Amino acid sequence: MNGYQLTFFTQQDRRHSHQPLAEWLMALVQSMQIRGATLRTAQEGIDSHHKLHSAHFFELTDQPVEVTMVVSEEESARLFERLNAEPGLHLFYAKSAVELGTIGESQQP
Repeated sequence: MNGYQLTFFTQQDRRHSHQPLAEWLMALVQSMQIRGATLRTAQEGIDSHHKLHSAHFFELTDQPVEVTMVVSEEESARLFERLNAEPGLHLFYAKSAVELGTIGESQQP
């Protein structure tokens, strides 16, 4: 099957709807029944304005965060329709075409 890998980039201190933006996005993905997403934190990152963001020993609010998922074309369309309708949302992303599938049998009941 063909689809997309979507990666959304933000920082630990960015908020939307009174919660951390990455957590809001994870909850949205779950509520839309998208198959899966991974939230990763990074040690350092450089934003579009060439500013360095990093996790410091005493302060993690500037820590870069990524939310990545692999979705079908239909899931991608639904997700972007929902994100574009969200007032006040500002979120950078990368979208790449991928082939997706599963090998072997599911081990979950």
